[in-house]
Amino acid sequence: MTIQVKVYSDFVCPYCFMAETPLKEAIEGKDAEMEWMPFELYPYPAEPLRPEGEYIQNDWKESVKPRAEKLGISIQLPQFSPLPYTHLAHEGHLFAKEHGKGKEYSHSVFTGLFQKGLDIGNIEILTKIAGQLGLHEETFREALQLRKYKDEHRKLLQHAIEEANITVVPTIVIGDRILRGLHPKETIEKAIRCAIRESKMEFCEGDQCH
Repeated sequence: MTIQVKVYSDFVCPYCFMAETPLKEAIEGKDAEMEWMPFELYPYPAEPLRPEGEYIQNDWKESVKPRAEKLGISIQLPQFSPLPYTHLAHEGHLFAKEHGKGKEYSHSVFTGLFQKGLDIGNIEILTKIAGQLGLHEETFREALQLRKYKDEHRKLLQHAIEEANITVVPTIVIGDRILRGLHPKETIEKAIRCAIRESKMEFCEGDQCH
């Protein structure tokens, strides 16, 4: 039986980006399938985060950079402000997923923001990312311009909030086990083993965006 590992995340959350590494390491060689699920920390028209703000500056210095260095991940605080809304990036993920490139797309969007400093709220930048993955650029661009995946994205957000009770990202759901925040490979592996044994729900806390 394949274990479903659902990862609720937002593209502007650095901990979600860093979670990729332990997740991939924990899943490797196991009968488990990872699925990225959307969540918006600051949905439009809420005020988006600004990198120059005290909250981000302190969190970046005290938590994000040390954790990234420990994981061996290159990460940079975006130099433009404010940070982008992410609904278009999430809708682009639905397109990519439909065409078999969901995981690759998510990784490229994360690295685009946190390693290359790209504005992932811009349709043209998202289209270029899609094209680099071999997706048809014009079809992708049109899907975002026409908001083809808007309703599906909205339903997934509603599920995250009302059914999955997601309040922080990343949140990793493995069977009946819930891991909130950034966790090491060993913790995720344990959760997968427990899911196989149909263990009861357990909440774990880690670094998180809120």
